Amino acid sequence: MEECLTAQQGEIDAVYMYEKLAKKVKEEADKNAFIRLAGDEARHAEVFRKYTNKDLKPKKTKGVVVPLMYKLLGKKKVYPIIAKAEYDAAEKYKHLLVDFPEVETVMNDEVHHGDAVKGLLK
Repeated sequence: MEECLTAQQGEIDAVYMYEKLAKKVKEEADKNAFIRLAGDEARHAEVFRKYTNKDLKPKKTKGVVVPLMYKLLGKKKVYPIIAKAEYDAAEKYKHLLVDFPEVETVMNDEVHHGDAVKGLLK
């Protein structure tokens, strides 16, 4: 259950980060993508909430640091980092599938999110 709480927190933090990032990016396509990803991450948090029955608040670190990194380093440096974090999350969720089958949809989405963020670099 502790891993579900950690995952839920990570998803909530991602919602906050994507919302903040959407306000900072220059391209409209990137903004729209991040708004969509924030919505997906909120849905993911709800999947974990069903298992944990806990209401969590976002930790604001990623929502401050990632937009700042974007401003300082640009999308070519930051988007691959975000994509890697999405792929890593999918990998972390694999072992939860046995006890929490609904996590499979979350895991699959994380891979698509990584692909979507990488796709913004084209």
